[in-house]
Amino acid sequence: MTPTPPSPDYHEEFMQRALALSARALDTPGTEPFGAVVVKDGRIVGEGFNHSVAHWDPTSHGETEAIRDACRRLQTVDLSGAQLYSSCEPCALCVAAMHIAGIGQLWYAASLAQSAQAFEGVPASARHPIDVEVLRSEAGAPLQARLMRAQQRADTAAVEILRRWAATRR
Repeated sequence: MTPTPPSPDYHEEFMQRALALSARALDTPGTEPFGAVVVKDGRIVGEGFNHSVAHWDPTSHGETEAIRDACRRLQTVDLSGAQLYSSCEPCALCVAAMHIAGIGQLWYAASLAQSAQAFEGVPASARHPIDVEVLRSEAGAPLQARLMRAQQRADTAAVEILRRWAATRR
């Protein structure tokens, strides 16, 4: 199968930077080989690689770290018009973060299937494994259909706080 040629928006140097960040995990304890960069207006504005174990943070994926870095550097939570280059296809958590931040374009190197194959046989004690298929189904499911038990404890105080905050922004 012939790979699809990259679009004219694709820039190899950004993918190479994501791969270089990924490779840092080879020598950095508590990290995993997932690197990413956020690009806006033709320049890298955020970088990250997976620090989940090192930071005791299961959301510290390469993509989320790159998004956090870009938002801090640009002092915004709106990354509309930005692209993300990742060493691996992002999981549902990272895709959700990309949508929340407004990132509109993604390029990745390895697929999730390829990463699963590469990690086959690595014990859970050696990495923080994610069941990508469960994450995908849970992330998009209505709350009542998710595996995680949830129950609303209706409290008018919570709604009042939300209304008061919103009133100050109108």
